[in-house]
Formats: sequence, structure tokens, C-alpha cells
Amino acid sequence: MKQIIQHLTDNDAYTFSCLYYILQKYPRAEVEYSFFDRNHTRYPKGFAELLQEQVNYMPNVVITEEEITFMRHRMYYLPEWYFTFLRGYRFTPSEVTITQDAEGYLDIKVCGKWYSTIIWEMVLLPCISEIMHELQGDMKTYNAEREEERTRAKAVRALQNGLVISDFGTRRRFNFAHQDMVVRVFKEVYDQGGWTDDAGTFHPWTGSFPGTSNVYLAMKYDLTPIGTMSHQLISFEENVSGVFECNFNVMKKFSDVFDGDNGIYLYDCFGDTVFFNNLSKRMAMMYKGLRVDSGLEEEQLEMIIAKYKQLGIDPSTKQIVYSNGLNIDRAIELHRYTAGRMLDSYGIGTHLTCDIENVEPMNIVIKLTRMRITESREWHDCVKLSCDKGKTLGNPEKCRYLQSQIGE
Repeated sequence: MKQIIQHLTDNDAYTFSCLYYILQKYPRAEVEYSFFDRNHTRYPKGFAELLQEQVNYMPNVVITEEEITFMRHRMYYLPEWYFTFLRGYRFTPSEVTITQDAEGYLDIKVCGKWYSTIIWEMVLLPCISEIMHELQGDMKTYNAEREEERTRAKAVRALQNGLVISDFGTRRRFNFAHQDMVVRVFKEVYDQGGWTDDAGTFHPWTGSFPGTSNVYLAMKYDLTPIGTMSHQLISFEENVSGVFECNFNVMKKFSDVFDGDNGIYLYDCFGDTVFFNNLSKRMAMMYKGLRVDSGLEEEQLEMIIAKYKQLGIDPSTKQIVYSNGLNIDRAIELHRYTAGRMLDSYGIGTHLTCDIENVEPMNIVIKLTRMRITESREWHDCVKLSCDKGKTLGNPEKCRYLQSQIGE
């Protein structure tokens, strides 16, 4: 197959911000990532070899000066020395182990220095998705004109209804070309400034399209790269400072690293109870807002508002980012429910980049499963509990133990 990932920045913004955090706080850490298919898919024979072929292509993917210039401008919180590091970064295929059993199930592990291995997640996931759609014949039935029309309708509906919406769809996209089209069309529609009704009256958009999590596409279309952090920072930290203190310590370390920039915190790695019980006023004021990635959004919103009020903070000055498997209709429903009580925005992934007629999107993730602070220390299991039981991942025994400690 042709090479799928051809640009170093064809990756999520949070990968680069987390990588900088790792270099600052845990430069000697070693980790293991594991692949999880929530649909328990049986992959076609030979799939592992096709994926390995894509992994073997990656050492020729290096950052360009064009990408660095863009990141300097739009990801201003990253210092100059970091770009020197990125210039020297090279993918190491030996960090990735791919096997496929006789029944077709995939087992994928990524092992090595944390700063080196973190970039593989957003290489492997879109490659798995695209290869699978290719082998299933989905590419042959793809109608580009029809899908662009459907995407344009989504953009109009989102912007008419006041959504601040961004593309979060790299990891499970249909393919790169489709995601490129989605970002292009949303920008084109937003740049129109509004819509004209049947009576000829022009109505400005009440929503906006600020950007995409994909740094390369943000560069291509002059948008903001969207994304701050991922669950793995908290999952790692649980082994350093314990489940009850890990959120506070990540918040403090992350804010120290970025000097207050990148201020959206993803709080649900160990559920909401642990987070809200230990959210201090200092941290709540320091961060711009919170990202809701699991649980019932209405319940999470009320909990967040109540916590801010308890801390003496006006919730309407804080941002809430909804990102839990949303579609446009659900986002509009949440926007109306939020009703200006917080500054709401929406990160939508699969519904934008793999919502294609007669195509079943993948349900795949790569998560941190083991860590050690340095090469001379012992290994520990990393887990994620979440507010959705279906998103709980990692060593089942440790998950049960932490849940018993938390009381969930």
C-alpha cells in the first residue's frame, strides 16, 4: 500500500504539547502503550504485515521548516529549543510490535522512552482505520461529491445553531483525504460569514470553526491547532503520587510547564469524584476550563458549575469543552442546555471524519498500560477508569482495586 502518514504534523496538537511536558518533567521515563479494539474486530489475514509496512515507512517522515514556522506562530507556548528537538526526531520502528493471531485479532505494543514513543499513537490509529476501510472495499463505494455535500450541510447546521466546533477526528478517520475535505469545507462555510434565507435576508453565523486537532491540516488551512493534554499524563502520574493526588499534581506540573497557557484540563481519567474532591481554587482559577470526555454531559455540567460556585468562581467565565462521541444534533442539544452558563465548545471526531454512508467506523484506541520513571526503576501498570464503564482500560485487578479505593 501507499504510505499513509507523510507529514510529522499529521498528528494531534496534544501529542506535541504532551511531548514537551514529558521532556520537561519525565525525560527518562519509559512506557508501554497497548492497542484496544472496543468492537473486538477480527482483522483480515495479512493485516499485521500491511500495518508493519506503514510503520517501516515512518523513519523518512521528518518535520519541515514550514511546519516549524507554523507551530512557532500558532503553538506559541512551545519554546525554540523544542523545535530543535523536533528537527532531530526520528521514528524508531523497533519500538512497535505487531502480531495477529489465527482468529485475526491484533495485538500491538509500543515500548520505549516516553518522549520517543508518544507520537506513535496518532500514526498507528489512522493507519489501522484506513487500511481496514481499504480492505473492506469502502474506498470503492466512496462518493466524494455526496460526502462533501453532507459535510457542508453539517457545517451550516452547526454554525447556524451557535456551535463553536472543532475537528477532533484524526485517530479514526476514513482516510486523510476525507479529513482534509472536512476541514476545508468547514472553513469555507465559516468564511462565508453567514447564510441567506429564502427572503434574501443575510444572517451572520452565531457559531464558529476555530480549528482542528490535526496540526498539519491546521497549517494547510490557517487554523488554530486545538488540543492541550491527554489522559496518559494522569494515568502515568497515578503511579507517582497516587490516585487521590494525581490530578492536582498534573495540573500543577502542566501549568508550570506552559506558564498558564494550554489551560483546558481533561479531568475524567479516574472518574469525576476524585477530581472534584481535590480541585483547589488556585488550580480552578489558573485553568481556562475543563473538557468533558465521558459521563452524561448534563450531569457533568451541573457538577462543574456547582464546584466553581463552591470555590467562589463565576462559571460563565470558564470554558467547557464537550468531546464524548458527539454528533451535530447532540452538540446542539448540549449547547441549548448549557444556555450561556459556561463558555461551551465542541470537539467532534468520528461524526465528521468517518460518518460515511454504508461505512462502519472503527472503535479503536491506544492507551498507556505500563510505566517506569527511569530505566533503572520498577515497572507499574497504568489504567484509565473514566466516567463511562465502557472506557475503562488496563489491568482489571488494578482497576478493581482503585475503584474500591475511590468508592465507585
